[in-house]
Amino acid sequence: MTGPQIVTADQLRSLLADPHGTSLVLVEGRVEVAHSSGSDGDEHLGALEVISRDDLLARVDGDPSDRELEEQAAALTTAVQQLGG
Repeated sequence: MTGPQIVTADQLRSLLADPHGTSLVLVEGRVEVAHSSGSDGDEHLGALEVISRDDLLARVDGDPSDRELEEQAAALTTAVQQLGG
């Protein structure tokens, strides 16, 4: 089990796999994938963007390895925790 402010490789995979996923956000102490479809309603209002899908794609290969995603997740977790989210 991971803490709420932990970015996981699975979350990054979900962000990359979802054409409607626009970004990974920090909302109320939780890291979540925000969707552009509007289905989230007000759930992500006031959320802090951790990384956009486009920015993540720029950081990794088109088909990133598990290790690449784990490294990105660790770096993003450090950044989120330094914010004191």
